[in-house]
Amino acid sequence: MDVSAGAADSYVVGVDYGTLSGRALVVRVDDGAELGTAVHEYRHAVMDTVLAVDGRALPADWALQDPEDYRDVLRHAVPAALAASGVDPARVIGIGIDFTACTVLPTLADGTPLCELPELRTRPHAWVKLWKHHAAQRQADRINALAHERGEPWIGRYGGKISAEWQYAKGLQLLEEDPEVYHRADRWIEAADWIVWQLCGVETRNVCTAGYKGIHQDGRYPSREYLAALHPDFADFVTKLDGPLAPLGSRAGGLTAQAAAWTGLPEGIAVAVGNVDAHVTAAAAQALEPGRLVAIMGTSTCHVVNGAEVAEVAGMCGVVDGGISAGSWGYEAGQSGVGDIFGWYVQHAAPAGYASHEALTAAAAAQPVGAHGLVALDWWNGNRSLLVNHDLSGVLVGLTLATRPPDVYRALLESTAYGTRMIIEAFAEAGVPVDELIVAGGLTGNTLLMQIYADVTQRPLGIIGSTQGPALGSAIHAAVAAGAYPDVPAASTVMGRVDRDVYRPDPERARAYDALYAEYRRLHDHFGRGGDDLLLRLRAIRNAARRAADPNPAEQAAVPLEVVA
Repeated sequence: MDVSAGAADSYVVGVDYGTLSGRALVVRVDDGAELGTAVHEYRHAVMDTVLAVDGRALPADWALQDPEDYRDVLRHAVPAALAASGVDPARVIGIGIDFTACTVLPTLADGTPLCELPELRTRPHAWVKLWKHHAAQRQADRINALAHERGEPWIGRYGGKISAEWQYAKGLQLLEEDPEVYHRADRWIEAADWIVWQLCGVETRNVCTAGYKGIHQDGRYPSREYLAALHPDFADFVTKLDGPLAPLGSRAGGLTAQAAAWTGLPEGIAVAVGNVDAHVTAAAAQALEPGRLVAIMGTSTCHVVNGAEVAEVAGMCGVVDGGISAGSWGYEAGQSGVGDIFGWYVQHAAPAGYASHEALTAAAAAQPVGAHGLVALDWWNGNRSLLVNHDLSGVLVGLTLATRPPDVYRALLESTAYGTRMIIEAFAEAGVPVDELIVAGGLTGNTLLMQIYADVTQRPLGIIGSTQGPALGSAIHAAVAAGAYPDVPAASTVMGRVDRDVYRPDPERARAYDALYAEYRRLHDHFGRGGDDLLLRLRAIRNAARRAADPNPAEQAAVPLEVVA
């Protein structure tokens, strides 16, 4: 279709906030051409061992970030992408952003992060909690148990379990471990919405994160009575969340003078409502039709697919009306560790001569399916779907003195494919069809991994036609927010791109993987569904040992510490 009048020779900027960096992309509105990109790495990366401001040790399973690093992406990556594109900034009509989720922070009523208040700089709970902050499993367990005990109607929309990653578990952890910071927080806000607030000076809450991470279903949040039953002081939690809800692709506001100075973009241009990196990618991959599941594969994997009807899928992250695109029910599932697992092996376990993905992949690719005699569980960063338990850990079975590094590496690759097949089968069994798998993200370049996924899932596998899927998706939403297209599907048709059926399952390999997958499922159910709680006991022993060794754990940091110069 044609873009709206006046939008020809116009451009938009998409900004993708990842786990370690932010990327800006300049895109032409009338055909989706990508003209310039730039990356800015977060100065503080992920604080998962110590708090950067004073060097204090953080407990196990914590993951914090600095919101100033997010502003720096606007100051550095956006101007650099504009310079690389050669586009006149005056021709840019909108900007859109996406973010990892649930990445959430406490702020004052005006949006000031609590970690930027001098008196709270050394309080770990005042900082951004990244999506991979998994220290709230105990709170998540209580949230779920009480929801089932009370028969809360929303719990089925989340597969029966709320994740430790989501807003409520992290918020309850904040209250119970640092009540002063909890009560100082006027707002508890997704980083996606916070950075949009920084861009346009208007607080909004996007329907995507509100639905998937904020338990907003059928026009309401969990009741005050339910929240009070968790903790009397938690009754007011929704007041910290309840900002103006806005649909995806809508205009949050105009770019402020301050944000224009940061980015080099014209003041007043459209700022699109925030979104999640995975969900926004569906538009970039032209995968908004039901049955097309997008797997955004990077450090972790998020699986999103639209459905025509609402269904309850055991262990999914959630189903939200309009959560991916208006007019459909958007389903989400995920794996908490994928690329991180492969990276861990290369960095910490592979011996000299094999300590690269390229060397391990080449050697692993020469093996027939099953030749290594191994099967692994992909829980090295806990399990998001279908078990929703971040206290679970990785397992590798079948090691012998003949096992070599490529054997282990291939088993780890395969384990993540088995986890994705579990998710696909859960969707299908609940009546949500998955006919096609489309992959986006940084792992698409590993041809062995992609073929394994096609063989294991026994579905054709397409590859997004952009190496910057989330940023392109955010640019598409910016074009809609600026009025260049009437809706996101129309913009996706023109600006998105995908190469379909790049990998097709091989029947012989698929049969061989059926046998291995059956063993994976047995191991999965044994350690994940009550056969043996060994992994949970080991986690408890580890946490107790670490607490005993740390005289000043972060969860006891109710008294400010002196900042170390």
